[in-house]
Amino acid sequence: MIRPVLHLALTLALTALWAVVIWETLLWFGPGWAAYAPATCQPNCFCELPRTGELLLQPANSWSSLGFVAVGGWIALGAANHYRSAFGILPTLWYGLTAVAIGVGSALLHATLTLWGQFADVAGMYLLGAFTLTWAVTRWRNLTATAAIALYLTLVTALIALLWVAPETRRWLFAVLLVVAIAIEWTLARPRRPGIAQHWLLLGLAANALAFALWLLDQSRTLCNPTGWAQGHAAWHLLGAVAVLCSYKYYRSERH
Repeated sequence: MIRPVLHLALTLALTALWAVVIWETLLWFGPGWAAYAPATCQPNCFCELPRTGELLLQPANSWSSLGFVAVGGWIALGAANHYRSAFGILPTLWYGLTAVAIGVGSALLHATLTLWGQFADVAGMYLLGAFTLTWAVTRWRNLTATAAIALYLTLVTALIALLWVAPETRRWLFAVLLVVAIAIEWTLARPRRPGIAQHWLLLGLAANALAFALWLLDQSRTLCNPTGWAQGHAAWHLLGAVAVLCSYKYYRSERH
C-alpha cells in the first residue's frame, strides 16, 4: 500500500511531467495555430479571449485542465490499494488514465483551438463517459469481464467514429451519454452495490451541476472577463475534476 505523503508527491510529480509533455507538444506543432483546421466552436470559443500568436491561446482554460491530470494521476497511482474493494485494480487504473486523457486533451484544445485539439478533448470525455455507462450496466446486468470489455470497446468505437464524421454532435451526444449512465447507475446498479457510499455520487452530481451552471454563464458571456485569469470555463474544469474524484470515491466504497 502506497503511503499518503508519497502518493501525493508522486501525483504532483506526474502532473508536472504531463505539463512538460503538453508544453513540448505545443512547441513542436505551434504556435502557428491558424494553419490548422479550426475547432467547430470558432470564432467564439468560450469567454477567454485568445492570445493570438502565443503558444497558449487560452492560458487559464489550458492550465486549469491539469486538474483532471492531477486527479487522474492520484487515482491511478493508488490502484494497488483496492484489494478490498469491488472496484478492482485494473478498473481503477483505467479510470484514472481516462481522467488524465481528459485533462491532456482539454489543454490541447484550449491552447490551440484547432479541430485536432477538439478531437483530443472530446475523445477523453467519451472514454470516461463510456466507462461510467459500462460500469453501471455491468453491475445491473451482472456482466462478465469479457462482456463488459466488449461493451466498452463498442461504445468507444461508435462514439469516436461519430466524433470523426460529425464533430458538431459532440456536446449533445456527451450529455446524452452522461445522463443515461447516471440514470442506470442510480436506479438499477446502485441497489446492487453492497456497502456503497451513495453520498459520494450525490456530491459528484452537485459538483457537475455547479460546473455546468458556470459553463453556461461563460458560454453565454453572462459572467465573462475575456482577458482575466478567473474564467468560468476554467472553474468548469476544476469542478469537473472534483466530480471525477467523487465518483471514484463512490466506486471504491463498494465491497465484494
